[in-house]
Amino acid sequence: MPKELCKCFNQESRKHGSLSKIHSDKQDTQCESWLRLLDLIESAAQTGVEEFAPLREFTIEERSEIVTLPPTIAKLKNVKNLSLYGSCLVRIPPEIGEMESLETFTPYTSYLLHWFPYEIIRCTKLKSSTVSTRAIYGNYKYRPPFPNLKQHINAEAYSLITPQECSVCRTKLEPSKIIRRWISLPVATDVLPLLVHACSVNCINSLPETPKGYVSGSHTGGHDIKQPPPMGI
Repeated sequence: MPKELCKCFNQESRKHGSLSKIHSDKQDTQCESWLRLLDLIESAAQTGVEEFAPLREFTIEERSEIVTLPPTIAKLKNVKNLSLYGSCLVRIPPEIGEMESLETFTPYTSYLLHWFPYEIIRCTKLKSSTVSTRAIYGNYKYRPPFPNLKQHINAEAYSLITPQECSVCRTKLEPSKIIRRWISLPVATDVLPLLVHACSVNCINSLPETPKGYVSGSHTGGHDIKQPPPMGI
C-alpha cells in the first residue's frame, strides 16, 4: 500500500502530536486471507522452517485484508528469517517476542506500520532488521509525533493492542492499572518506537536507556514531547 494513503504523517500531524492516532483497524478473522495465513503458520510450525515469508503467496488485494499477524506466530520457534515485505500491517502482536530463534526481521515497505510492541526485545538473537524508518513515529528523518497516550485515543484501539501480560515482567495485567509508554530503542539494526504496557511504575523505571538522538526515556507522546531536530534529506 503506498505510503501516501496513510494520513498519519501529513503536515498537520507533524505540527500537532495529538492528531496522531494509533490505527484501530479490526482484523476480519473470517476472511479467506486470514484463514490461509493461519494455515501457513501452523504448517511452518509443524515443519520447523527457518524462513517464513507468508505474504509472498498473497496478491496485493489479499495482503490488504491482513492488518495484523495472528498470536499463533508464537509457535514459530525455529524461524530465523521473518519477511513481511510490502505488507498492509498496522500492528505486530506482542507474541513476536516468543519467536526465540528470530535473527532477521524484514517488514520493509510496510508503510502503515508505525510502531512495534516492546516484547520484540525478547528476540535476543535478532541481529538484522529492514524497516521503512520514514513510516515510524519519531524517526530521525522527520520526527513525526507519537500519539498521545494520556488521551482517550480509542477504546477499541486499546483493546486491539493490549497484551495479557506486562511487557516488562510478564505479570498478568489488570486493565485498570495498565501504564502505557512509548520508548525508542535499538532493535537489531534500527531504532524503533516501542509501545510498553506495564503493570507498575517499577517496571517503567526498569526500562533500558534510550540512545542519543531520540526522546530520552519513556514518555506518553503528544505534541508536548520535545523531539530532537529532524535530520531529513
